[in-house]
Amino acid sequence: MDKNIRQITDGQYNYVSLDAAAGKMVAVRQSHASPSEVFIINPETGDAKEISLENKAIFDQLTIARSEPRWIKTTDNKQMLAWIIYPPHFDPNKKYPALLYCQGGPQSSVSQYWSYRWNMQIMAANGYIVVAPNRRGVPGFGKEWLEQISGDYGGQNMKDYLSAIDDVAQEPYVDASRLGAVGASYGGYSVYWLAGNHQKRFKAFVAHAGMFNFEQQYLETEEMWFENWDLGGPYWDKTNPKVQNSYSASPHRFVDRWDTPILVTHGEKDFRVPVSQAYAAFNAAKLRGVPAEMLVFPDENHWIAQPQNGVLFQYVFFRWLDKWLK
Repeated sequence: MDKNIRQITDGQYNYVSLDAAAGKMVAVRQSHASPSEVFIINPETGDAKEISLENKAIFDQLTIARSEPRWIKTTDNKQMLAWIIYPPHFDPNKKYPALLYCQGGPQSSVSQYWSYRWNMQIMAANGYIVVAPNRRGVPGFGKEWLEQISGDYGGQNMKDYLSAIDDVAQEPYVDASRLGAVGASYGGYSVYWLAGNHQKRFKAFVAHAGMFNFEQQYLETEEMWFENWDLGGPYWDKTNPKVQNSYSASPHRFVDRWDTPILVTHGEKDFRVPVSQAYAAFNAAKLRGVPAEMLVFPDENHWIAQPQNGVLFQYVFFRWLDKWLK
């Protein structure tokens, strides 16, 4: 048997499942430009043919936003891949508001995926340039890049976020006075952290299912293994430098600096990051006199999985962003 490994396909998309059939490969493919469709792939040539065509009738009527890779220099002189998604009918002579997309996980790659919560195509179609960086802590760029984030939630990965938005904001077609930041789970935590540490860069935030108070989170979550691994252990361990560094990055410690409108969303059946985190963040904003709204889904968990809830989320999401960025 030939054990040599070779790349079969090439292009800006993700294959999310794969099986063999009659000398061919059958796979489900998605990208920033297309939801999941079934393809047959010739393993010898890499040629791929779509066979499901489930969304063709709809997408034939749409102008699809362009998604491009961009390599950005980080504060420690490394190269970081970010995806930049441009509005349909993009005109470089115009100025657009921009959104920094903060990935969840935190150990999840920012690739050519299709999501019904954070949908790059819909965000771009609403007139926003989307900046989606593969900051420290994501897979695909080596073990050191992936593991650096553990115990350093408020550190290098946050500098990576700011490097990404600062780099793109210099473009003449980006309105640097109309920047927003959005994210869920670790991305929601990132938004809460940035709210107290963004040095006036952003004019609006959206956080879904984010960690706001690490000490509270440690005592509430059902995912104790992860808290012990990534944060280093319980907050009362005063002798552990990793623990002390981790908990010093809890967003609730920076609420005194909050001054930017924020939308907080969460699912009441979320046991990974309980909804009390959202209540605390929302209350903190209101007590600070910061414009804030909260959307809670009684029947959702850590994700927004039900179609009608997804429609409501998108409606509230863009209503909020348009109010402050347009």
